[in-house]
Amino acid sequence: MARLNRVERQRKLAEALREDPLQTDEDLAQRFGVSVPTIRLDRLHLGIPELRLRSEGLARLSVVHTRTLKRQDMIGDLVDLVIGQSGRSLLTTDESMAFAGSGVVQSHFIFAQADSLALAVVDGDSAVTGLANAKFKHVVEAGQQIVAGAEVIRRRGNRWVVLVISRVGDTTVFRGKFVVLTDPFDGHRHAERDRKEGALS
Repeated sequence: MARLNRVERQRKLAEALREDPLQTDEDLAQRFGVSVPTIRLDRLHLGIPELRLRSEGLARLSVVHTRTLKRQDMIGDLVDLVIGQSGRSLLTTDESMAFAGSGVVQSHFIFAQADSLALAVVDGDSAVTGLANAKFKHVVEAGQQIVAGAEVIRRRGNRWVVLVISRVGDTTVFRGKFVVLTDPFDGHRHAERDRKEGALS
């Protein structure tokens, strides 16, 4: 990309962060061919907070609309959600998630982020995972940030199929298909109610 003047660069920077708020200063510096301190100055001039505050703000906005999970049940920060369609979450890994010695993040943390996101995107008062087909594509090192994206690819009644792809930067680290069942206990509740009513008649 040809080097832009400051005003044009800042305009395009604001557009880029509106499209994808999860881009790091390093990503943006590479994209615009400038230094990381220049990007930080541009953000300050535009009044755009750092990535951590942007993701926290998005999480506060999005989590209000989650029906199936409470905030404390999410693994990672929910940063984008369209119920019944798609969502994204952000997980910043640390040494407590990694194997001692190797620094490689344990797979169950990666799976849990994807699983909770799959549960969050479906439309129901409650949800459980019925089946998962998971593939771990690349190791994640402690300190790396995982961005998981979920998309509902099929629905039949209360049975949803959700595709989740997790990435570190441009590298796909996990891919999974989840079959999620919404309101799974309704049939049991109705049967129990009918049984009690029959006993009383």
